[in-house]
Amino acid sequence: MNLKNPFILAPMAGYSDIAFRILCKKYEASLCYTEQISAIALKNENRKTLELIRTSSEDKPVSLQLSGRDRKILSEVIKKHEKNYDYIDLNFGCPSKKIVKCGYGSALLKEKNYVKELLKYLSSNMKKPLTIKMRSGFKKDEALSLVKVIEPYVDAVAIHARTREQGYSGKADWSIIKRVKENCLIPIIGNGDVFAPEDAMKMLDCTKCDYVMIGRAALGNPFIFRQCNEFYKNGKYEQYFLEDKKEAFYEYLGLAEKYNINNLFILKSHALDFFKGFKGSREMKNRISLTKDKEELMKIVDKF
Repeated sequence: MNLKNPFILAPMAGYSDIAFRILCKKYEASLCYTEQISAIALKNENRKTLELIRTSSEDKPVSLQLSGRDRKILSEVIKKHEKNYDYIDLNFGCPSKKIVKCGYGSALLKEKNYVKELLKYLSSNMKKPLTIKMRSGFKKDEALSLVKVIEPYVDAVAIHARTREQGYSGKADWSIIKRVKENCLIPIIGNGDVFAPEDAMKMLDCTKCDYVMIGRAALGNPFIFRQCNEFYKNGKYEQYFLEDKKEAFYEYLGLAEKYNINNLFILKSHALDFFKGFKGSREMKNRISLTKDKEELMKIVDKF
C-alpha cells in the first residue's frame, strides 16, 4: 500500500456511494472504500448490490470491501470483479448482530485458524492486494495475536480500536494500534475517534500507524481530508463555512446525477449531514425529512 497521503475514507453503509467517494477524493482523501458488500449477494448479481459497487476512473484508488466466510464464494466474486478495483478488503469488524449471526464481520475474530486458512487460500488466488478491516477483538483485545496470524497473507490491516462488544460506545484504545504497529511489518491503518485534524495528527504521532481512517467525521464534511493534509504539512488548516458546505453539497448532487444515484433517502441523508449544526438546521431537518423529491430538496438547501 503506497498512497498519496495518510488520510483514508472509511467504508460506511448508506454513505459510501460513488458520488461521495469522488467528492472526498477531490478534497484529498487518498483512498476510499465501497460500503460493505455481501459476497453472496454479489455472486447472485443482486441489482442493488451491483449499483453499490459501481466505480470509474474518477473513483481511483478504490477498495472493494466484502463480507463473507465461504472461500469459494469470496474467491469467485474477487476473480470476477477485482480488475475494477485497486484493493480488495475483507470486513472482520462489522458489529451488527445480523452480520455476526451469519458468522461474518467481527464473528471471524473468534476463528483464528479458519481465518488463517481462508486468507491463505484467497491471497494465492487473486491478483490485487488483499487488506483487512477489523476490530481489536470480539470481547477483549486480541488485536496483536490476530494480526500476527493474518500478516503473511495481506498487504495492510485497518484496526478500529474498539472490540465488537463495545460497538461504537466508549473510547477507542489507540494503544492497541500502537502495539500492533510496533510488532508488525505490514502497513497499519488506525481507526476510531478521529473527529478533527488534531485527532488525526495525534493518532499518527501516538501510534506511528501508517494511515488514518476517518469515518463519521467525514459525513457532510469532505473538507476534513484537505484540512488533515494542510495540518500534516503546515501545522494549520483552512476553515469552511455554510457557503462552502452548500457548494460541496451541490457538487455531490451533480455527481449523484452523473452516476444515476436517484435514491431520495440517500440524498436526504447526505443533506442532513452537510447542514447540521448551523443556525436553523433543526427546522431544515424537519423540512428535508418531509420532502418528496429532489427538486424540493434543492429548494430547501437554496433558501437555507
